[in-house]
Amino acid sequence: MHILLIEDNHDLALNLFDYFEAKGHSMDLAADGISGLHFAASNSYDVIILDVMLPGIDGITLCRRLREAERHTPVLMLTARDSLDDKIAGLEAGADDYVVKPFALREVEARLRALVRRTQVREGQSQLQVGDLIFDCATLKVTRDERNIELPPIPLKILELLMRHSPRVLPRDELERAIWGESPPDSDALRAHLHILRNAVDKQSKIPLIKTLRGIGYQIAAD
Repeated sequence: MHILLIEDNHDLALNLFDYFEAKGHSMDLAADGISGLHFAASNSYDVIILDVMLPGIDGITLCRRLREAERHTPVLMLTARDSLDDKIAGLEAGADDYVVKPFALREVEARLRALVRRTQVREGQSQLQVGDLIFDCATLKVTRDERNIELPPIPLKILELLMRHSPRVLPRDELERAIWGESPPDSDALRAHLHILRNAVDKQSKIPLIKTLRGIGYQIAAD
């Protein structure tokens, strides 16, 4: 992987740099938000590791500017804040996943690999439809009632899983295994990504399609 690391903590950056280079990955480093934005906008990377607290431009603003500039490189956000609101703020700014400090380097690598796999365009797959919601699996284009819906990779994957199995209810642990394998993140992760998905799919429509069955799982279905 070719990785951009945007991190102002020298010791942490050095640890990440040493680990990933030893694993055979290449990495560029930016120590502030302004430099990081320049690197991300000017070069091609497989994935970006982005700290939230940065001098110059904070990580949330940087990520939002990248998405506004139509730069869709996957972003893994590093945060010391573990509240659900903080995580949702990062995801709504365009981050694809996050890890909370302190973290294991192996977990960071696993999450980066998963992000890169999920963003590869899948070919030859069918179009999915539930009610007026349409997901073109070849182009990854999502529309509802002719309205284009933009989604980060993980909410997009959740949507695909729910639509492929509709109207079956998918248990929480089944969704987590399908997305993160045997190493799911903290308990808020799925809830945060579903919050992003619901806002995008249901907020502007009169009829909600995504349903939570408490204690059971999640479902997408047209009444």
